[in-house]
Amino acid sequence: MFNRTLLAALLALATSLAAQTTASSPRLTLAGADKIIDAAKAEAKRLNAPGGVIAVVDDGGNLIAVARMDGTFAAGANISIGKARTAALFKKPTKFFEDVVKNGRVSMVALSDFTPLQGGIPVNVGGTIVGAVGVSGAASAQQDEELAIAGAKAIEQETAALSPVTYFPAKSVDTGFDKGAVLVNGDGRNYMIHTSRREKPGSAEVHLKDADLIHVLDGHATLVTGGSVIEPQNTASDEVRGKSINGGETRELAKGDVVVVPAGVPHQFTQVTIPFLYYVVKVR
Repeated sequence: MFNRTLLAALLALATSLAAQTTASSPRLTLAGADKIIDAAKAEAKRLNAPGGVIAVVDDGGNLIAVARMDGTFAAGANISIGKARTAALFKKPTKFFEDVVKNGRVSMVALSDFTPLQGGIPVNVGGTIVGAVGVSGAASAQQDEELAIAGAKAIEQETAALSPVTYFPAKSVDTGFDKGAVLVNGDGRNYMIHTSRREKPGSAEVHLKDADLIHVLDGHATLVTGGSVIEPQNTASDEVRGKSINGGETRELAKGDVVVVPAGVPHQFTQVTIPFLYYVVKVR
């Protein structure tokens, strides 16, 4: 059942390899922080953005470097550092926490060293959060985040094969398929791998940030993609579930088939044989 060649190919597709500007641990270096700042500045220039402050911290939230562009308000430095620190320590973009507070959980603002304002982005190297970048003082909160993302990507895209190899013997994979399990969880990575087992139809789903790469190992199923979700409900900040799908395209899946469902596309298994076994690689 276990196809090592396939799993290796899926991992190669999904894995962000370690950045050259980090130590082999990996850890974010001053050179890496400077590269993040330079990339954020370049993006600000491209967007003709007003002044801003760009701060970079390590995985413990400790400041590595900060740059304040001309014309930025004085408090911008502390705010950008707070955004970066929050993104690093909680391993999530700070917009997630801003949305949580907006949705009513205002008690979160009582946390110390916590800045739930959009514009903080974790820096991911080879599946490890090595730090974060925070931006404050651009034209809008959305633009703060755009500059921070550009900075983080400068490290994530300049990669080398420094990540440790992960190996799963066939027995452990078969065990995962017995009940359906997560083979590789997030843990700061931009991908997950599920050994999925389905014995009945499922609800309609929309992953707002994750693309699903599905490879069928055994069985048959009917998959509906596209259309619109009936009675949608947010089950998480970036996940939607619903009763069924109105419209969409229907496909009959069988052993060997591969389907890629982009982020934001509704999909639903409406009929399945028992068991229906398939890999799912979720890529963010």
